[in-house]
Amino acid sequence: MRETESLGLCFENMLIFGGGAGGGGRWRISEWKDIPAELLLRILSLVDDRTVVVASGVCHGWRDAISWGLTHISLSWCKKNMNNLVLSFVPNFTKLQVLILRQDAPQLQDNAVETIASYCHDLQELDLSKSFKLTDHSLYTIAHGCPDLTKLNISGCSAFSDSALAYLSRFCRKLKFLNLCGCVKAATDRALKAIGFNCNQLQSLNLGWCDHVGDEGVKSLAYGCPDLRALDLCGCLLITDESVIALANNCLHLRSLDLYYCQNITDRAMYSLAQSRVKNKHETWDSPKNEYEDEGLTNLNISQCTALTPPAVQALCDSFPALHTCPGRHSLIISGCLNLTSVHCACAVQPHRAANLLSHLAH
Repeated sequence: MRETESLGLCFENMLIFGGGAGGGGRWRISEWKDIPAELLLRILSLVDDRTVVVASGVCHGWRDAISWGLTHISLSWCKKNMNNLVLSFVPNFTKLQVLILRQDAPQLQDNAVETIASYCHDLQELDLSKSFKLTDHSLYTIAHGCPDLTKLNISGCSAFSDSALAYLSRFCRKLKFLNLCGCVKAATDRALKAIGFNCNQLQSLNLGWCDHVGDEGVKSLAYGCPDLRALDLCGCLLITDESVIALANNCLHLRSLDLYYCQNITDRAMYSLAQSRVKNKHETWDSPKNEYEDEGLTNLNISQCTALTPPAVQALCDSFPALHTCPGRHSLIISGCLNLTSVHCACAVQPHRAANLLSHLAH
């Protein structure tokens, strides 16, 4: 009922303040079905996604108009029967480019994803996070039906296998953002080698808590995805300095790196990252620069990396001025590393030096 009232209010406002040809600022409308597609889409731009779904069921005319103009929608508000909603809603909306199906409790099944892949061939962004019921069949259908995907979130989909993920990478080669957090069976070195080989445009990858990921997989990513900007390796206990060194040498656009609880990481990895800053400057010396390209690493989480020492981390911090330890700007996170409390960013060191100078002058 709330959705219908909301739709009616927007409709009345459009009639009062809108304009239509020959209508003196009003459209000539006697029934709901007479609303022009242009006006209907303007109305729906003012309401939430739940109301859009309700509106699509008013009449065939409305459904056809919405099908023509609707490119982005989220069904995450649906707490029950999301699977049935997808099965009935999606076939009529083939122009979708963004579809968000994030769930609090698992609802989606393979037949819903198969329907999406069968009808939404223009899809660029798909969020299936926490879809625990999905199997490899879903990844196979996405691979064949949605080749233009640039952003895919399957975090928490723990039933997917690495063979299905590797298969997907062969067809969805335009992927730029991929979230595999918690996909412990899918995110293996075998799958990462396939991603590194097939998805060369990848910019952001979340491998959080994928404890089968090792150096071979990360090195394949580093060699195959040179434009990688953000990589989350938190809880990837098998990786060593070799992974970080490969990233430092090959992914010169890397801005965010999460190494939380990667306790095999040592000073060697930190010095390698610091040296990559110098290498990056040399390689881009004659190329046009902008502020984004020039700031280097901006976020680094080395919490619980207890083998690191202050000199190595300080060298890294000095190499990347955008890494902050000061209050309110923490982008260098060192929680659980009590021996790193002496590490400070440039803006934290300068006030300390000024205070020392003032104290010296006072005496």
